[in-house]
Amino acid sequence: MKRQPGDKRRPYSPAIVPNPPNTFPRLLARHAERQPDAPAVREKDLGIWQTWSWADVAVEVREIACGLASLGFKAGDHLAIVGANRPHLYMAVVAAQCLRGVPVPLYQDAVANEMVFMLEDASIEFVIAEDQEQVDKLLECRDLLAAGSVRLAHIVYDDPKGLRHYDQPGLLGYDRLRGLGRAFDAAQPGYFDRSVASGETTDVGVILYTSGTTGRPKGVCQTHASFIAAGQGGVDTDMLGPGDNIMSYLPMAWVGDHLFSVAQWLVGGFTLNCPESSETVMNDMREIGPSYYFGPPRTFEGLLTAVSIRMEDAAAPKRWLYERFMSLARRVGADILNRQPVGPIDRLLYGLGDLLVYGPLRNVLGMSRIRVAYTAGAAIGPDLFRFYRSIGVNLKQFYGQTETCAYVCLQQDGKVKLQTVGSAAPGIELRIAADGEVLVRGVSVLKEYYKRPEATAEVLDADGYFHTGDAGVIDAEGHLRIIDRAKDVGRLESGAIFAPNYIENKLKFFPQIKEAVCFGHGRSQVCAAINIDYEAVGNWAERRGLAYGGYVDLAGKPEVLALIGECIEKVNADLAGEEGMGETQIARFLVLHKELDPDDDELTRTRKVRRGFIAEKYRLLVDALYAGKTEQHIETQVKFEDGRTGVVAANLKIVEARTFPIVAKAA
Repeated sequence: MKRQPGDKRRPYSPAIVPNPPNTFPRLLARHAERQPDAPAVREKDLGIWQTWSWADVAVEVREIACGLASLGFKAGDHLAIVGANRPHLYMAVVAAQCLRGVPVPLYQDAVANEMVFMLEDASIEFVIAEDQEQVDKLLECRDLLAAGSVRLAHIVYDDPKGLRHYDQPGLLGYDRLRGLGRAFDAAQPGYFDRSVASGETTDVGVILYTSGTTGRPKGVCQTHASFIAAGQGGVDTDMLGPGDNIMSYLPMAWVGDHLFSVAQWLVGGFTLNCPESSETVMNDMREIGPSYYFGPPRTFEGLLTAVSIRMEDAAAPKRWLYERFMSLARRVGADILNRQPVGPIDRLLYGLGDLLVYGPLRNVLGMSRIRVAYTAGAAIGPDLFRFYRSIGVNLKQFYGQTETCAYVCLQQDGKVKLQTVGSAAPGIELRIAADGEVLVRGVSVLKEYYKRPEATAEVLDADGYFHTGDAGVIDAEGHLRIIDRAKDVGRLESGAIFAPNYIENKLKFFPQIKEAVCFGHGRSQVCAAINIDYEAVGNWAERRGLAYGGYVDLAGKPEVLALIGECIEKVNADLAGEEGMGETQIARFLVLHKELDPDDDELTRTRKVRRGFIAEKYRLLVDALYAGKTEQHIETQVKFEDGRTGVVAANLKIVEARTFPIVAKAA
């Protein structure tokens, strides 16, 4: 049952908290003591925003923790958390920590076979799930685990809809868990407080599984100390506090969400907002007006695509106005945001543009009140980065991995460079190895991989540096520039450096291109496989009266191939003028007959391309690109959401791309 206005809550009893608080439960207790009535969490449910104060959250966390204790959950146990961004699930994270247990968030869109691995690997017996969809998957997991040593003894569900007649053993509603907790707390009144007081800052505070781009996911053990230090560094850098609002909409299992929606939330004491659903995020953002925002590049790419579609459908005068003022914004917008000198006429015109174009555009994006926005999780293309900063969104980059609490570099206001991810964050040391790999040492580095000492030894050297696997350089001002994943950086036959991710990000700036995979290592030239954005290209086709019968048909249209060719031509023109990049222009390309999909193992659950897997799966197409063919037939097996499989077949056209003479740089 969701909280309704006027619900009666048990009074919050202040706890004795060390200064400064050094675990997440103690941070929660401190906020409940200092700002008990301030909004801690909001959730939109059935069109109405519900609010929990810090005192409400502290009481509910206590009830959840005691409820788990009544079921036998104890220090050292692991609690899996599966679902979308919901207040009760975030509270469950802290509840497990109150008992010195370890929360293990799992991706809500993972299928049962993927979930089983992590449930077994982390020895999970207790789960708190969002709804019937997740319960069904967990019951399937229970059957798959039946022959092993791990059993799902207790599955707690938050939303009871559709579960009334479920009578499997161990199933328990969230409200029933809280009731058990109140009874347990009354019977053992000192248990909860003793447990919270006994927690150590060096305790493992969370296990987050890696995305698994190169193999099986690994459980990353991070302590309270590491995530609190990472949260404190971000809060101090951007002066975040109780007056700020953030929208939490990305997977709870992603390290970025844990940093922003758990660590920084509990350190800074701002308000967490959970959308009604993934489809309503932009509308909910416009209502809340968050001051703080974060998202991976794909989110910002998707927002830009939506804007591009709207502008294509706009009347001619609006399109003309948009194009003129966006041209001005690209020229001076980022400089104005960085407080750099800009001529008075340009500044005046930009002010007019802010009134007519940029301000309304930020409002459409739900960013009208944004003070600070961050992107991370993958490299963002400089063109995309420039777009947001040019319209007045203070978008910055941070850099890190699951193994570093997503906290290695931060861009500071006034020191933002489009090509770098900023300088070392407070408490972090950077070093570039002889082979160009970025090494990190400091407050946010993992304790270990769960049950994998050999894997831990591979990434942590004798000096305590974590080996990131990324290739990068540090400039004269101490800013880090990431070139690509070290394993992905290669060379063409000519010896020219080939950084596929850099080229792919340039391609994905275009709203018509959703995903791109470039090939070239050890080859004579660069070739690319493209995923079109079905919505953007479909809108483009409809406005031209171009009929199509689904993704496969649309992707194979000669007009669409010509459209993608124009995008690639612009990228090649840019590469020709960049030092050291001219030889990596795209020579040939094809448009894939299906969208790359995590369910088909082509993307990770964080939507990162599994480059090696794709190269092997589509070897037939890669060979055709380099064999000079103009067409290639392919049949590909796909998985549907309901578990069925099917085959998608198509004859793919292979297109020669226009390339340009390399522009020589003046000596």
